[in-house]
Amino acid sequence: MSALIYLDFNASTPIAPEAVEAMRPFLTDHYGNPSSLHWAGMPAKDALEKARTQVAGLLGCDPTEVVFTSGGSEANNHAIKGIFLANRDRGDHIVTTAVEHPATIEPCRFLERSLGAKVTVLPVDRYGSVDPDDVRKSITPRTILITVMHANNEVGTIEPIPGIAAITREAGIPFHTDAAQSVGKISTDVEELGVDLLSVAGHKVYAPKGIGALYLREGTKIEPFVHGAGHEVGRRAGTENVLLAVALGAACEAARKWVGMPQVQLLRDRFFEGLKAIFGDRVTLNGHPTERLPNTLNVNFAGRVGAEVLARLPGVAASTGSACHAGSVTLSPVLAAMRVPSEEGMGAVRFSLGRTTTWEELEEVIRLLKEAT
Repeated sequence: MSALIYLDFNASTPIAPEAVEAMRPFLTDHYGNPSSLHWAGMPAKDALEKARTQVAGLLGCDPTEVVFTSGGSEANNHAIKGIFLANRDRGDHIVTTAVEHPATIEPCRFLERSLGAKVTVLPVDRYGSVDPDDVRKSITPRTILITVMHANNEVGTIEPIPGIAAITREAGIPFHTDAAQSVGKISTDVEELGVDLLSVAGHKVYAPKGIGALYLREGTKIEPFVHGAGHEVGRRAGTENVLLAVALGAACEAARKWVGMPQVQLLRDRFFEGLKAIFGDRVTLNGHPTERLPNTLNVNFAGRVGAEVLARLPGVAASTGSACHAGSVTLSPVLAAMRVPSEEGMGAVRFSLGRTTTWEELEEVIRLLKEAT
């Protein structure tokens, strides 16, 4: 069997050494409840607030604007449902795009089915990018939320968030972005982006699974996602998961030196050149050629099925953009929204690189692909 090569960092990352070290004391010694005002609780409270400050440092916001969640999906659900429920007196219209993660699309659909929300799903161009002018045209007097992801998890396309934010700010409409894929890879400074809410997923930024955060701009009106006691300044009830929060904080602090990922981008581009040298025009790129996450390469192998390509690379962890069932191939909603021809998109494979990826690993994948296809 070939060596194990991990190229699925957009799915999940290993835990950063800094995050592992931050957790150790909370596995043994520091067991107090951060809400308890005694000797056991205060160290937990201090650690929680330090972690909040570390997350805020990566996002460029005030620590009081960071709400810890169980992950990116909860952060998205809190943003979408919370804004809708808190602003029903103002309207019922939500604007989103056709390339969002299910953790955005499904809460919108739930509100549509159950509470009468009106949802506008905007199209994207062939690169997966939404036109800010389409956002402007979609706004009605009853629009109460616009939610557009920062960068796409499948193809890596970076959306024009600052341009959209200028429109939403002028209209006085809360603007949420799912930044699960972009945090730690490119700048997610909330003032540069201009957003009111931003979702973080811990396991995409070298923290453990089961922890995330929601940036909530001061003054934004939102309903708590979990009701109970007044944890997280009344925004999310439930005793905070100090163990995982300190890990997320440490991971966010460590990520600050990785923002931009220039070395990873060089490897990614060199890898793509290696694929083109072998396959020529039989390999094509999905996503924007330049406005794309530095670690993400989504390509189509013409005349092949992505799942079958990966099946011939048993030691390589990557993902595909199509699903095979009953003898047919269905493109992912993202590739379909980008209008990728099915004969191309059925061969889609996403290679997502990380901090530990080496050129030797990528050379081996190129060799294996040459043999397998």
